[in-house]
Amino acid sequence: MKDIPVFTTENGAASLILGEIPYRGQAYIRIQDSLEPESLLKECVSFCRMCGAERIYASGHPWLEALPLHCAVVEMRGQATPDPEKTCCLWPVTPETAPRFRELYNARMAGVDNAGTLEARDEDWLSSGPAYFVHDGGKLLGIGILEDNCIRTIASAIPGGGDRTLHTLFTLCPGEMLRLEVASTNTRAVKLYERAGFLKTGELSRWYRAEMK
Repeated sequence: MKDIPVFTTENGAASLILGEIPYRGQAYIRIQDSLEPESLLKECVSFCRMCGAERIYASGHPWLEALPLHCAVVEMRGQATPDPEKTCCLWPVTPETAPRFRELYNARMAGVDNAGTLEARDEDWLSSGPAYFVHDGGKLLGIGILEDNCIRTIASAIPGGGDRTLHTLFTLCPGEMLRLEVASTNTRAVKLYERAGFLKTGELSRWYRAEMK
């Protein structure tokens, strides 16, 4: 299902993110401009529900603060400082292993707020360089995506594997400053990054439950 970058009505304009409806039943509304945000939101919610969305979240306008908060998206920054005792073997994703990476990513991220779903068409990108498996003695510890000095994904394959996965990714760019985005409700990930020395540098957005009747 395609997103709608600009959805306009007489009450304003918004972006509709619909790509997660087939996988999670979720849609996202980002209000761009409106003098009547409540009316615009009702129209957007109605459209998203017609597209099959069961849960709808909205961002982009102060009026939304009257709605229940779903989560905030937080930016964190820190230096890649690999701990030699935690680094393991790093294996780049290949065209042959991209389907397995995608399967594992989607399984681990299914319950994470504001995490997208990887589709088959993403496998070419995964195998082009940014995605990795992390192994220790033949056991899969986790997966990660590191691109343009941004940690886009860390997911453990076994309990406790995220820490070693993160430090192994650090070996790709030791000493460099990295950034990432994480949902405030993903407390395990936030604590993982804080233990590695990352600090919250700002709140990028807030998403509210668009429970419009």
